[in-house]
Amino acid sequence: MVQLYDDERLDYLVADESLQIIQSPTAFSFSLDAVLLANFASIPISRGSILDLCSGNGAIPLLLSRHTRASIIGVEIQDRIISMAKRSIELNDLTEKITMIHGDIRNLKDQLQHSSFDTVTCNPPYFKTPQRTEYNQNEYLTIARHELYCTLEDAVKACKLYVKPGGKVAMVHRPGRLVDIIMTFREHKIEPKRLRLVYPKKGREANMLLIEGIRDGKADLHILPPLIIYKDDGTYTDEAKEIIYD
Repeated sequence: MVQLYDDERLDYLVADESLQIIQSPTAFSFSLDAVLLANFASIPISRGSILDLCSGNGAIPLLLSRHTRASIIGVEIQDRIISMAKRSIELNDLTEKITMIHGDIRNLKDQLQHSSFDTVTCNPPYFKTPQRTEYNQNEYLTIARHELYCTLEDAVKACKLYVKPGGKVAMVHRPGRLVDIIMTFREHKIEPKRLRLVYPKKGREANMLLIEGIRDGKADLHILPPLIIYKDDGTYTDEAKEIIYD
């Protein structure tokens, strides 16, 4: 049994209770965006390598491990949060399949080989640099959510640096940044191929987007059907339920 610290708790990551994850309400807890990205990304099944950037407490590597025999590496900058991820991987006996690197995606030096991953996933910070008063409320959450140590361009540049030519890059973000995302993808030779907007309910504005591109690919963007998370009565739609409880 791994050790828990401070206000950490153990949660089940998937409905069948086959995976557990260490969470903290004050440091980091995974959210729906991680689940949706893990489901959306095109990953190698039988062999290969996957890189997850901005990994947080390791939710995406853990979720991906259920559907691939590829090796998975996650990168996280915050020391307390990567400790949670490493202990979760140990707890689930996945140390031979998943490796976590404590580092800054802008400067990994010799820790990763360039152009070597079949798929790169990334759940980057969504928001611009916060006001100092907001930063003081919770440093862990502020770093995870705001572009203090990782801008959108930093994230896309790192994705391009480590994905193979012809490899895939999948990202979850906010719809308000869509134009920036597409422009930055193309600037770094990642051609957008699949785009899906996520809506909280029918008739509401989209509040998330999922996008996947191919390094050095040709222009051909497919707009996928919308994903609606909740019915009018507040319960999950059938498709959302299938994704979340897979």
